[in-house]
Amino acid sequence: MQFTAFDVETTGFLPRVDQIVEIAAVRFVKGVPSESFCTLVNPKIVIPPGAMRIHGITDEMVKDSPLIDEALENFANFCAGDLLVAHNAPFDVEFIKADIEKHETPAPRGIVLDSCAMARKIIPGAPNYKLGTLVNHLKFPVDSAFHRAQADARFCGQLFSHLLEKAFRSGEVVAVENLINLSGGQALKFPQVAKSHRQLDFLAHL
Repeated sequence: MQFTAFDVETTGFLPRVDQIVEIAAVRFVKGVPSESFCTLVNPKIVIPPGAMRIHGITDEMVKDSPLIDEALENFANFCAGDLLVAHNAPFDVEFIKADIEKHETPAPRGIVLDSCAMARKIIPGAPNYKLGTLVNHLKFPVDSAFHRAQADARFCGQLFSHLLEKAFRSGEVVAVENLINLSGGQALKFPQVAKSHRQLDFLAHL
């Protein structure tokens, strides 16, 4: 199975208020990372100290980075139509969705699964279901810090691969509907915004 795990780091917890400062995606083929995409993002606001303490991304680090519209276009091109997975996916999806709609950027086309919701069903009894806790609980090798987008996307992909191994027989063709059910029963998707069509509609009403 091929899928792409992704993650964002932000200035806070509120989509449409706080901003993305880093976005990453790692493509997995047969459970192994094969390609990756990662970029810092200039949020055009000061990064609050509380957020900086979590991910370590500073204003100096992002000042020459691309703006979110360029970053999202590159992110969409990388992900294309892949099956997507994120840990606590509604958080990441809402942040990205807000900027897709605001800037009318291209978006990945695949459905988004939530590895956190899946882990709650497949790994009962974990101390909690934060990504770092699960990675340590499952004794995955940890060679980089948590709360940076590329590392967390890779850990998420490793966790998702582990969940697939536990939930399905080796070599079994897994129906997307079964994955959606394990991911909370909801198929998350990014909006597909046709910028040129919106511009034409606007011009038609002038």
